[in-house]
Amino acid sequence: MNLSEHLSTFLKQSKSGDLKTAQYPRERNGLTVKTSFGMGAPARVPWIAYTAPEIKVSNGFYPVYLFYKSLGKLVLTYGITEGSDHLASWPEAVIEDCQLISSYTNNEAPRYGDSYVCKAYNVTEGSDSISISRDDGAPVSSEELETDLDAILKEYASVVEMELKREDSADSKGLFYLEKQLEDFIIHNWEVSEFGQSYDLIYENGELTSQQFPTDIGRIDILAKEKSTGAFVVIELKRNQTSDDTVGQLARYMGWISEKYETTNVSGIIVAGSYDRKLDYAMKMLPACKVFLYKVNFSLEEFR
Repeated sequence: MNLSEHLSTFLKQSKSGDLKTAQYPRERNGLTVKTSFGMGAPARVPWIAYTAPEIKVSNGFYPVYLFYKSLGKLVLTYGITEGSDHLASWPEAVIEDCQLISSYTNNEAPRYGDSYVCKAYNVTEGSDSISISRDDGAPVSSEELETDLDAILKEYASVVEMELKREDSADSKGLFYLEKQLEDFIIHNWEVSEFGQSYDLIYENGELTSQQFPTDIGRIDILAKEKSTGAFVVIELKRNQTSDDTVGQLARYMGWISEKYETTNVSGIIVAGSYDRKLDYAMKMLPACKVFLYKVNFSLEEFR
């Protein structure tokens, strides 16, 4: 089954209520291919995902076709698992010019709004066939579908290879795994940390909203307020991206907060695992921003 046949069969079956997937391809370009119409009941958004061996659909990032049946839209996306705590993700350089699905669909997407649009197609169902066209109405050929998918798979292969090298590095392996839990650790230990002495977490109607604070350009790792002034503080973890990516991301979120809340009194904090000369130079030109380094100490003592 080639891609055109895969998509055509997939789109037709999405309308039928049949959840079986045994007939679909399982591999492409060394990536695992998984097709899903739902578990137990038909999904509102059936999908076809392409994952590297070390990344799971349930917790990671990967190219994925999402079929929004109610909107008649098939979207090839830079996919990110909903609620995922997977550290590795699409680099800012890949997705910085892409629309969030929530924005592209005017918040009409029932799920996966935090993934990013790579290519979008209109799906039109005829009496005995299904046609795929671009937003401008131009029909999409089988060759174009192949080209679109191969392009994002090539990007993904490059990104995954980069992440695997980082993970296998003796110098970074500990930090790589630790940072998966770092954001939760900071939140759970807020009051006894240096952050808790100067900043307050934000709650709305008794619910914590500081962590993964939503914006229309992505999610802020932690948004807090200064105790003394009430000014906003954007906190971003450096994670596994470059210093330039981290600084650019921090600046964008600070700009968004400034415009959204009509204030110029916004500061930023980057939390990193080690000294970074490039990051140090960038901070010299950003007086409203600081860098915090985290340290972890382990000790053993005999239980008596």
